[in-house]
Amino acid sequence: MPSHSRIFNHLHLSIPLHLSRNKHQSLPPTTSLACSSRSLFGCATLQLHPLIIQQYECGALRNVVPTRAFDDDSFDIPMFDDWNAADESSAYVFSSSDGEDYDGEVFLTPVNDIDLPSVSASNDDAVTVAAHRFATLGRGQKKPRTKLGIFITMGLIIVLTLLLLYVDWCAWRIVRLPLSPFYLTRPFLISAFLVSFAGYVGIPIFRLFKFIHVIKQQGPASHRTKKLTPTLGGLLFVPIGIIVAHVFASSSSTEVSGAAGATIAFAAVGLLSDILSLTNHRRVLPVLTEVLLQVAVGTWFSFWLDITSISSPYGMKMLVPLPLGLVYLGRCYQLLTSFSFVSMGHGVKLADAIDGLAGGTAALAFTGMSIAVLPVCSDLAIFGASMAGSCVGFLLHNRYKASIFMGHTGSLALGGGLAAMASCTGMFFPLLISSGIFVVESLSVIIQLLYLKITKSFRGAGWRLLRIPPFHYRLQLRGFREPNIVLGAYLISSILALLGGYVGLVSA
Repeated sequence: MPSHSRIFNHLHLSIPLHLSRNKHQSLPPTTSLACSSRSLFGCATLQLHPLIIQQYECGALRNVVPTRAFDDDSFDIPMFDDWNAADESSAYVFSSSDGEDYDGEVFLTPVNDIDLPSVSASNDDAVTVAAHRFATLGRGQKKPRTKLGIFITMGLIIVLTLLLLYVDWCAWRIVRLPLSPFYLTRPFLISAFLVSFAGYVGIPIFRLFKFIHVIKQQGPASHRTKKLTPTLGGLLFVPIGIIVAHVFASSSSTEVSGAAGATIAFAAVGLLSDILSLTNHRRVLPVLTEVLLQVAVGTWFSFWLDITSISSPYGMKMLVPLPLGLVYLGRCYQLLTSFSFVSMGHGVKLADAIDGLAGGTAALAFTGMSIAVLPVCSDLAIFGASMAGSCVGFLLHNRYKASIFMGHTGSLALGGGLAAMASCTGMFFPLLISSGIFVVESLSVIIQLLYLKITKSFRGAGWRLLRIPPFHYRLQLRGFREPNIVLGAYLISSILALLGGYVGLVSA
């Protein structure tokens, strides 16, 4: 049976649908597609089942997506909870010669049998079809669209490098002590280079062992296209950032050792959660258990600070520097430490739902904290610069569209590292400013839960402020694309990081 083709408009895209017949099985008709009167073969109605698109890139299977007519740029779509995932559907092969970033025509080839209507084509129609196919021959050579993600990442690397070079140039005015040349820039660049190289080596290994990311059902439907992306990327950049920090910092630095220990402890909690989700996709680490483990790590770190001799320019512990002076918290300092660990860990984890969002904002937050803690503890400034470099090195693989995700292993580790820097120096206020994106993400979830419970108690049915928390999901459902959201977050985080670093210098 010769194959037929039709052209139809779908979300302002012209997609040729190549349908081939199969003699072995037939497809139950469940969905109707009516062709317009301007169709090449006249008006007819095709009975089609809901599609399952299998997207291929360079001949390799990427993902299988249940869809109800959406494209990569459409976000105002129903949630997955409203879909019937168990529905037995017809399979169609999605192919593109230029991969996932190709903007040309898309071909859908049915795997199962469908019944095509009998149509007749005149000689004029045949000539029109031949002319159309001849005109579209050159489209296969169309260049991929500009990779906005790599330009955003390279711009972030350049901005952070210039900022750290400037800080190194005027560091003697801040510390009043001679520091080695490129004190913060060297660990930043070396960590970035090592992590980027480790990514090129480690990502194929993660794919080989099928460390596949588990997509949450309550997220936007467009995230389902990422279901075959490997995870556990935190194992690539967290150890490198810690090792580089130990190499460049003083070998006897107690602060760097404590911050590294807290980062590893939070990474272990995240690794436990990732392993449970990989071994059993329906089972994850319970939220209460995860919070209790984070509280335990924060409590241990606060007691460690109490019994350990840490260098401080103030001559005493449990002090919080503010622009108006020093505040002594006493035992409340331990509660603030535990709270900062839990809040930072969850804030970074919530932001890790968009390609490049968590890594870039964390790099900016670490840079701001490095500037803030430089007068108090210069070794911790090296730790922050090294972790910032590891984040931007990982961004070369985690940018839009991501080749790997950091997972809970990386997100919790970054949150723990930021909280440890603030706890060792008392710079909680600069941390609040530098990590403003993470604070907004956490507050959006907390406010949503509180509003839901309050309205449920008063009105019998809970109401929602956001369709899907956290806040960046709201932006996606409003139609903003991921690179645009990430670019806006980077611009805001850059301002907050500079402000947090300045507040830290003034407070110290």
